[in-house]
Amino acid sequence: MSMNATPTSNRIHIALFGRRNAGKSSLMNAITAQQTAIVSDTPGTTTDPVMKSMEILPLGPVVLIDTPGLDDEGELGAERVRRAKNVLEKTDIALIVLDPATGLGDLEKNLKTTLREREIPCLTVVTKADLTPCNLEGALSVSSKTGAGVRELKEALARLRPSNISERPIVSDLVPEGSTVVLVTPCDSAAPKGRMILPQQQTLRDLLDHRCLALVVQDTEVEKALSALKEPPALVVTDSQAFGKVSKMVPESVPLTSFSILFARHKGFLEAALSAVEAMSQLQNGDRVLISEGCTHHRQCEDIGTVKLPRWLREFSGKELAFDFTSGGSFPEDLTPYRLVIHCGGCMLNEKEMRARKNRAVAQGVPFVNYGVAIAHMKGILERTIRPLGL
Repeated sequence: MSMNATPTSNRIHIALFGRRNAGKSSLMNAITAQQTAIVSDTPGTTTDPVMKSMEILPLGPVVLIDTPGLDDEGELGAERVRRAKNVLEKTDIALIVLDPATGLGDLEKNLKTTLREREIPCLTVVTKADLTPCNLEGALSVSSKTGAGVRELKEALARLRPSNISERPIVSDLVPEGSTVVLVTPCDSAAPKGRMILPQQQTLRDLLDHRCLALVVQDTEVEKALSALKEPPALVVTDSQAFGKVSKMVPESVPLTSFSILFARHKGFLEAALSAVEAMSQLQNGDRVLISEGCTHHRQCEDIGTVKLPRWLREFSGKELAFDFTSGGSFPEDLTPYRLVIHCGGCMLNEKEMRARKNRAVAQGVPFVNYGVAIAHMKGILERTIRPLGL
């Protein structure tokens, strides 16, 4: 991802829902002014959600999501419908797209009820206005073919900014403006060549906007960096994997936390993560643990999710545990087989989806902790690492 581009996780997610051949894909192409989604008269052409990033001013950076038809049929169709409904977990604004020939039926009414229950603002859009006039009260009429009504739709979207999107910064509210912050970013085999991982990029940008002096070092240079400063830094932020090493080099008087813990706060699930650490000490032989990441990447021999965390948790608990792993958009509906879920910081997922994953675990009685909190607890430094957050 370019450092000049707004990450998808920080964009407002606008999803298009409706029946097959309602005109969702054509509408998405009209809004983006690009042939992003495949358009066909054949029902069920869209088999997987299709995403496209753009700007809708004054709403700002958004990502549009085209979904499969909610009326799809058969065994394969049921899977497509499930994938479409899963998009609701990340949706900030919904467009209910109607074919004028079909109108507003039970499917759309049930969808409206679901959106209302989830507090997702929505607009009803009737397509194919070049063929059939729209007479549905409260709906917007659009022709994807001629472009009629598209500007009005964008303006309506801009007025629908979701109220539940947090403006919580990553770190800048925790340190004085203009202060010095040390960022510890190990460049090991798992680090992307020539780039910094997204949490490091975003934390750095937040500090720069706060006019802070950000000193970025590897974990091998921490002591050298601290000794070069005339005054102790306002905060040290490290990759959670280096907690054990870095915590020994940073004096107790210097505030210390991790990117993962900052992102748990930023995404709104830190409280749940902290309440879950007790479960880590109660694990028994044979218990199953789910380790989940919001992104997909090539696994290295010392991968944090599939290698280090299982090893550390076995050592910490003294138990023989079973582990399952998920990544990207995959997250189980049924979490009851697990005694614990350990999730990454969620930098690639928007706040809505992270809350949905956390809420699913909590509703099923499964403790939900994240990498940073779990590692700090296992290293015996959790209280120290959440102290800079005022906890």
